Amino acid sequence: MKIRLPHAPYIANKIAIDLFNCGFVTMLKGLEPVMKVAEDLILEDIKKEIALEERVTEILEQNEDEMEFQRVDRRNMFWLIKKKLSSEYGVILSYEDRYNAIAHKLLETSWKMGLIEYNVSENRVKNIAYNAIETYISHFQAIEDDVAERISHYKRKLVPGSEEYDLIFEKLYEEELRKRGMVS
Repeated sequence: MKIRLPHAPYIANKIAIDLFNCGFVTMLKGLEPVMKVAEDLILEDIKKEIALEERVTEILEQNEDEMEFQRVDRRNMFWLIKKKLSSEYGVILSYEDRYNAIAHKLLETSWKMGLIEYNVSENRVKNIAYNAIETYISHFQAIEDDVAERISHYKRKLVPGSEEYDLIFEKLYEEELRKRGMVS
C-alpha cells in the first residue's frame, strides 16, 4: 500500500520504538534522531513518487486527444508510463521492495551517523524496521475508521474536512496510535 505524507512521522515513530524495544539495538543518542532519519527517508521516497506521478499525469494530459482517439484506458496507460519512468525518478514500484530499501537506508544512515549499535546481523535489524512499516500500513485504515466512528458519535456534529474536524481527528488518531503502542 502507498504511504501518504501525513503518515511519515507516525511510521518513523513506530520504527524507532520497535528498534528501541527489540532488545538488540542500542540507541546511542535516543529515539528522536533515529525517528528524524526515518521520517526524512520516508518523506524523500514519497516525494519522489509524487514527482513521478505528476510527470505521468502531465504526459497523459499532453496526449489526451490521441488516447481518446485510440480508446486507450487512462488507468492502464498511467501505470505503463509510471513503470517506464520509475527508474529515472528512483522510485521502486514494488511496495515490499520499497519498504525493504527504506529499512536498509535507515539502518545504514543511522549506523554511519552513530545513532545506533547492534550486535546481530544487519538483516535482523533491517527486518525490525521493515516490519514496523508493514505493521503500520496494515493497521492505519482500521485506526482511521475507528477514529471516524468515534467522531460520528459526538453530540455536536463535525463537518469532515473542516479545521475543527481535522484537529480532533489528528488528536484522536494519535491517541489511538498510542493505545496500540505505535507512538511514544
